[in-house]
Amino acid sequence: MIDEFAKDNLHGRLRRDREALVWKLDGLSDYDARRPLTATGTNLLGLVKHVANVEARYFGEVFDRPSPEPLPRWQDSDGSDQWAAEDETREQIIEFYRRTWEHSDATIDALPLDAPGHVPWWPEPFTHTNLFAVLVHVLGESIRHTGHADILREGIDGRTGLRPEHEKPIDQEARAAYRAKIEQAARSSVGHPRTP
Repeated sequence: MIDEFAKDNLHGRLRRDREALVWKLDGLSDYDARRPLTATGTNLLGLVKHVANVEARYFGEVFDRPSPEPLPRWQDSDGSDQWAAEDETREQIIEFYRRTWEHSDATIDALPLDAPGHVPWWPEPFTHTNLFAVLVHVLGESIRHTGHADILREGIDGRTGLRPEHEKPIDQEARAAYRAKIEQAARSSVGHPRTP
């Protein structure tokens, strides 16, 4: 009984975060979806592509249920799993992610939480694992990268939130006052002079 509850709960959270990650692209120009937004090149469409590849490998190869479509080499040294090439469209990457969901969901639905898996890229003695551990791992990856996407999107146009129904109109004045309050607290805590 607890296994089914745990599986349903983790799977539901994974589904929620998948949708949130894709939602971060809504309403953006193709350039804003692709452009590097950090010193290391992190970008919104690249996060979607990366998470899709991670999920495809973990719920595919690990349980001897390989993805029905070809995958790039695992974590290429050029980081190509983390950005969209010129000939890759946003729609192609999102559709690949959605097809990956279907394959992953089929794996999760078909196997019990204690189903054995093998992750050859994990260090020994952790290479032999089970669906529960992989589900927790992939959920953690998804949450982490959805958080990255949330921050990146906020930097582009101020939009935040987990789902469209949680989104509120942006009150720039209130945000500026709140940010100034936090800045003042930070300055005061380290002995910086107060700003007028």
